[in-house]
Amino acid sequence: ENHQVSIPAQHPKWSEVSSLIFNSNNPPRTQLHLYQHLQRTSTNNMQFAKLALMAIGLMAAPFYGAAEEDKMGTVIGIDLGTTYSCVGVFKNGRVEIIANDQGNRITPSYVAFIEGDERLVGDAAKNQATINPENTVFDVKRLIGRKFSDKSVQADKKLVPYEIVSDKDKPMVQVAQSGGKTANFAPEEVSAMILQKMRATAETFLGKDIKDAVVTVPAYFNDAQRQATKDAGTIAGMKVQRIINEPTAAAIAYGMDKTGGESNVLVFDLGGGTFDVTLLTIDSGVFEVLAT
Repeated sequence: ENHQVSIPAQHPKWSEVSSLIFNSNNPPRTQLHLYQHLQRTSTNNMQFAKLALMAIGLMAAPFYGAAEEDKMGTVIGIDLGTTYSCVGVFKNGRVEIIANDQGNRITPSYVAFIEGDERLVGDAAKNQATINPENTVFDVKRLIGRKFSDKSVQADKKLVPYEIVSDKDKPMVQVAQSGGKTANFAPEEVSAMILQKMRATAETFLGKDIKDAVVTVPAYFNDAQRQATKDAGTIAGMKVQRIINEPTAAAIAYGMDKTGGESNVLVFDLGGGTFDVTLLTIDSGVFEVLAT
């Protein structure tokens, strides 16, 4: 914390950027990494501008040290996938992907509504899909944040066995309930049921309540789809601390133990419903997305 550095003050914006880098809220290690990167790039104005943006981004990112974890609580990471979902936690210096109650580290993104207005989530829901197709919901990620009138929603509507209806141009999943009634659920609500399952899986493993999560989404998701995903987390009883692009999350995991010089990484994220490709650079723990 008392590390002394000589500051190159030749750049006209140095006073502004230095206040960001050496902010007391930044962990000392983060300050040092940013400063070292600045020393290498301060003669190039374009690179200096990029550094300023990275500094602001790192300030915004939560630093989950011991004190911060005590204050915020354990933060889990959830991959909310089209066909499968999984949950992990950073523990003992590595990411632990948590197995569900069936012993599987991936959980089907299925929700089934059965007699007595009960519901099943995950493996149990998928296992009974063939005998209860009209009330077994899957691929809801393809609906979240979209309008009912979207061409993709209309195309998917013809392919799934359950009903998709419109509520003011918002797609709603319609399922049968007892007494011959029907119920409509928004995609966020169905996604929340899956997130609740992932949260419960993590809580069983960790032995404590979980209130915070980071959730990944496809790189192409627009603002409405990202906000709808955050809303699903809220419905599930969690605060979504960050929405991260799925390829970026993969690159971060790849680069966690990389301490060498700058490298270029091309990430192919081939999922059950989407396929994303992202080009990034990794330099001393700093990640920069070049193209998606």
